[in-house]
Amino acid sequence: MPATALPVLYSFRRCPYAMRARLALAAAEQACELREVALKNKPPEMLAASPKGTVPVLLPGDGTVLEQSLDVMLWALRRNDPLRWLQPDAGTLADMLALVAECDDRFKPLLDRYKYPGRHADGGAPAREQGALFLRGLEDRLSAAPQLAGGHATLADAALMPFVRQFAMVDAAWFAAQPWPRLQAWLDGWTGSGLFERVMHKYAPWKAGDTGVRF
Repeated sequence: MPATALPVLYSFRRCPYAMRARLALAAAEQACELREVALKNKPPEMLAASPKGTVPVLLPGDGTVLEQSLDVMLWALRRNDPLRWLQPDAGTLADMLALVAECDDRFKPLLDRYKYPGRHADGGAPAREQGALFLRGLEDRLSAAPQLAGGHATLADAALMPFVRQFAMVDAAWFAAQPWPRLQAWLDGWTGSGLFERVMHKYAPWKAGDTGVRF
């Protein structure tokens, strides 16, 4: 990649992992060449860089490949963090990373079972109740401050929000009926923000020969 070229980001608009990566890149004011991926027709260029075939994939331009969303977030925010996403008011960066790990390791599998009930003999119902326990914990956190790690948004909020959003969308009426006013307001605040609107802009799938979108 030429020295003047932008980092390349392979992404998919609706993937929550790719969503959190785009949020961090935007918050870090890190320009990149966005290549939207059609998951049923993944570009060979992406697969050559990252055979695992999932998004996001970031090619910073230095020969490295970042294949995990959290790595993309940390790479961007460690380069530039004007919104102090790595500087929580409450707790430490390690505490935030522990919360992200709990989301990814415990909550995400429950979300998948709840979202795709036909794939499971129990219809996914227990997964909703178990997932609700995690969400109640977030509601408790938000009783102390408007964001998950204090008074301003951080990496923790941006990393968790796409998954909470996806859980809420499975049965919006059920989610709205839960006694989680702080969590609901937090989610509405994020999904109604200009930052979220920017990263959710819809682009046509990229193919070789196309000029990527400057993001």
